[in-house]
Amino acid sequence: MIQYTNNSAKVKTAINSAVKNFLTEAGGEIQAATIRNSRTDTGQTKGSYEVMVDVGTDEGTVYIGSNYQNAIWEEYGTGEYALKGGRKTPWVYRDRHGKWHRTRGKTPNRPLFKAFTSLSGKMEARLAAVLKSI
Repeated sequence: MIQYTNNSAKVKTAINSAVKNFLTEAGGEIQAATIRNSRTDTGQTKGSYEVMVDVGTDEGTVYIGSNYQNAIWEEYGTGEYALKGGRKTPWVYRDRHGKWHRTRGKTPNRPLFKAFTSLSGKMEARLAAVLKSI
């Protein structure tokens, strides 16, 4: 007599758990590298990067980002330095100390992009190792 045992639910649970743990680990690594890559004046932007992991039934996603407006300027630049095109004329602004400045924009620093690209190979290898260990 042949007996069949269906372990698919246990296997799916193990895979989902491993994927969630991997995404949490990968998100933390990329977040830490983004923080290291960030320029610091007040530290607000550097400290604003957050990680969120979403594991559904068939896929998982990790979100790394900031809700702080300066993070966009750090990533993409402003004015004539903006990666996707920006204002071509200079402007003046007053800083938090009340001092006036004239600028043509802010150069992009790309902290998140640099973090992701520098770690993508390492993260792919880590995912392969995690999935093999299940």
